[in-house]
Amino acid sequence: MANGHAGPTGEPRLRTDVLTARRIVVKVGSSSLTTTAGGLDPDRVDALVDVLARTRSADTEVVLVSSGAIAAGLAPLGLTRRPRDLARQQAAACVGQGLLVARYTASFARHGVRVGQVLLTADDISRRAHYRNAYRALGQVLAMGAVPVVNENDTVATEEIKFGDNDRLAALVAHLVRADLLILLSDVDGLYDGDPGRPGSQRLREVRGRQDLVGVEIGSAGSSGVGTGGMVTKVEAARIATDAGIPVVLTAARHAADALAGRETGTFFHRTGNRASDHLLWLEHASSPRGVIGLDADAVRLLSRGEGPLLAAGVTRAEGDFIVGDAVELLDEAGRVIARGLACLDVQELSRLLGRSEREVVHRDDLVLLPNATKAGLPPRRLPLRRRVSIRIRPAHEVPHEIPHEVPLPASAGSFARGAHDEPPL
Repeated sequence: MANGHAGPTGEPRLRTDVLTARRIVVKVGSSSLTTTAGGLDPDRVDALVDVLARTRSADTEVVLVSSGAIAAGLAPLGLTRRPRDLARQQAAACVGQGLLVARYTASFARHGVRVGQVLLTADDISRRAHYRNAYRALGQVLAMGAVPVVNENDTVATEEIKFGDNDRLAALVAHLVRADLLILLSDVDGLYDGDPGRPGSQRLREVRGRQDLVGVEIGSAGSSGVGTGGMVTKVEAARIATDAGIPVVLTAARHAADALAGRETGTFFHRTGNRASDHLLWLEHASSPRGVIGLDADAVRLLSRGEGPLLAAGVTRAEGDFIVGDAVELLDEAGRVIARGLACLDVQELSRLLGRSEREVVHRDDLVLLPNATKAGLPPRRLPLRRRVSIRIRPAHEVPHEIPHEVPLPASAGSFARGAHDEPPL
């Protein structure tokens, strides 16, 4: 069924993927929750909660990813704009996070709904053990009938362990909880082919793949001064989700009711891939590479065809401080990133075997080609030929290969484990 076209009776057809979704992740930005002075706007929060409470039912679960902690803390601390230094951002988040969750708690209580706060950093997603813990925590909150309110833990996050924006966090959470739909709410009513404020710019009603974005001008953060994202982060979040088989609706917060009812609003991003394994999605979008491995032309060709594992015979260099089980980036002869995988050898052992061994370096099941990697000359980004990788000594219990493959969910997490949702991640 096409989205946004009239049906036989002349009525607009509803979005089937929205109507059939049983687990929905909704992300809302700071600018949609706060006043121009920087404090929380109770009316805006209540309006959003009213929509989410109506959507939530016996067979529909909602996870809310909410920005707004730093913005909520600005006015109470006498700040007129979002500070640039990390310390004052953390202070604002410390004050604002309590205000934000208290506001949600009170607002959902009007509908007899409990909320549970879940604060994450990128470190919680990039470490496999932490990733599983987040999965179990969110599952238990849903199983006990509460609405998880997820936010980045800005109070303790440093520049090195930040997601960058909650749009990306929302896409990863959508995959983490096996969501059927991701809705990104902003202060703009969709993706436009140019500046929305410029005459002649048109809203894209549907995006079926990257080809639909050719020639589209995608802007950065808006002018409100309280958020950190922008349309570029929302499009990237949509790509992460749709590549993993999760459709996305991007629209303004004021259109949340229409979006959740399946009406034609905003921009609808069709799923472009099948639901990926958590293992590979984590590897592509959330892992923290500990080194780089350079490949010769034959090895690059084999990887691009999906043929066999990566062997030491095809490796030309190895740099960093990785051990067995660490994520590494794989580079072609020009130093371009073409794939990411989990190392089967540590850097010292691999360095002794370069170009002359049939030892396995990365198993095919632990390797993911990055977007456009199979298109010669069009890898997603380029790294310098030399790269410094910081050294971090990790406790033994954090080493991925020592983590059991199967971690059962608690018996009480029934609704979270139903149907296609019954396999634990990674």
